[in-house]
Amino acid sequence: MDRLSVFGLLVAFAGILGGSLLEGGSVAILLQGASLLIVLGGTMGAVMLQNPYKIFSMGLRMGRWVFVPPRTTHQKMVYQLSAWSNLVRRDGVLKLEDQIDEIEDPFIRKGLQLLVDGNSAEKIRNVLEVDLRTFEQQRFQAARVWESAAGYAPTIGIMGAVLGLVHVMQSLSDPSKLGAGIAVAFISTLYGVGLANLVFLPVAGKIKMIILRQVNLREMYIDGLMMIANGEHSRYLENKLQGYIS
Repeated sequence: MDRLSVFGLLVAFAGILGGSLLEGGSVAILLQGASLLIVLGGTMGAVMLQNPYKIFSMGLRMGRWVFVPPRTTHQKMVYQLSAWSNLVRRDGVLKLEDQIDEIEDPFIRKGLQLLVDGNSAEKIRNVLEVDLRTFEQQRFQAARVWESAAGYAPTIGIMGAVLGLVHVMQSLSDPSKLGAGIAVAFISTLYGVGLANLVFLPVAGKIKMIILRQVNLREMYIDGLMMIANGEHSRYLENKLQGYIS
């Protein structure tokens, strides 16, 4: 659990609600189900229209990374590559074939299979970099799902405010309802701007940071396999790969 994300979200909403209460407002006026439905429904529909299903669904799944980020075990990868290097120098590259079936990550399994098959370091890099580029592009496209939502939400909020004002205009015969009606109408704008800047944009930014760490891990893995293929010593391999770890 990423406690900083949870704490940040609580601080943001507590600050807004607290400020509203200090100004004499009430929580009840901020809780408008119709306004929330307009903003969330309109934003979701626009994002779905923009993106293919695969990218849209991937973006939604990646949203949970903000609170439960996937582990990027750089140090564990260094130890694994160093162990493979020692095994290859001692028993030969074919000895690694026994470990291929135990690896769950298809990217790591593919790289190890290329090494066992006797491919050169340059060929291993060429093949894995294509996979890495595809991996990076797909995940950044999925992260942009949240950026798209941040772009649409304020506009949908304005649309909700306009709809609310239309209903207010229908009540001109009763001036006592105008003040409350206008206040409720502008809650849609508040929802749109608030969700865009307090939720959607921060979620997109954090997902991108996690993707960059995943890409960094794969780049480190490619470098490690190339050094094993070139017969580099395991101590040199460890020293070089430590540069990937901040």
